[in-house]
Amino acid sequence: MDASHLPLLARIADALDRLAPPPAPPADFSAARMFRHDTASGAFVAAPDYGLSLDLLVGVDRQKARVLENLSRFARGLPNNNVLLWGVRGTGKSSLAKAAFMDLAKGDSALKLIEIDRDEITALPALFESLRGRSERFVVLCDDLSFEEGASAAKALKSALEGGVGGPPENVLFVATSNRRHLMPRGHAEDQGAINAAEDAEEEVSVSDRFGLWIGFPPMDQPSYLKAVQGYAVRLGLKTDDLDQRALQWSVLRGGRSGRVAFQFIRDLAGELGIKLPN
Repeated sequence: MDASHLPLLARIADALDRLAPPPAPPADFSAARMFRHDTASGAFVAAPDYGLSLDLLVGVDRQKARVLENLSRFARGLPNNNVLLWGVRGTGKSSLAKAAFMDLAKGDSALKLIEIDRDEITALPALFESLRGRSERFVVLCDDLSFEEGASAAKALKSALEGGVGGPPENVLFVATSNRRHLMPRGHAEDQGAINAAEDAEEEVSVSDRFGLWIGFPPMDQPSYLKAVQGYAVRLGLKTDDLDQRALQWSVLRGGRSGRVAFQFIRDLAGELGIKLPN
């Protein structure tokens, strides 16, 4: 190469360096217990503690005990499994994951939770590698997981959970919630050929096999719904003579019963009574 070209190449390289995005700041997990992962910048954004107490989640005692047992094993460095919480909407899957984490994290400063958006699943392998070997123990939570992007996202998740040659990071536990046990979106194969659709379906269904722990959340029956409402009312000091009747009327207007519907009714009742709810 002509030596006269070297100054020009140096200027081009310098310009490219200036145009490149700045490197992500060093991760500092001392500021909070919970974080959101910004995939674009690679930063971990501190989030406030989750405010819903674990004992306010009623009607899911079996699920609560199983999640706590697995999470406690992970926090102590014992064998554990990645978790898929699946079932109908509004049954408390995400609330249970966060409340169980908070229940343990208040007594364990090394336990952290990182939430990642379901549209950023392809970034999971890199995220897991960035956490590998740190002194903290991380619960990585993806809420409402499904594979709208198709098999590429499924492959990325499988890669993260399997961990490649080095295996998955020992200090990372992945927890996902989904309305579907096999994580497949409705109508996924409409625009595909039969062979491609079958291959993508097999790829995506096989991801659920990477979760060692499946915990189902069935629809809430009327007694469980009323128990949830009564539990919220007692805990928050809300009194009205026709609590059950009004709660059932509310569920009819909402078209179903769930923990979410119960808490929405309680919020409405608290507002009516002029009582502020804790954050």
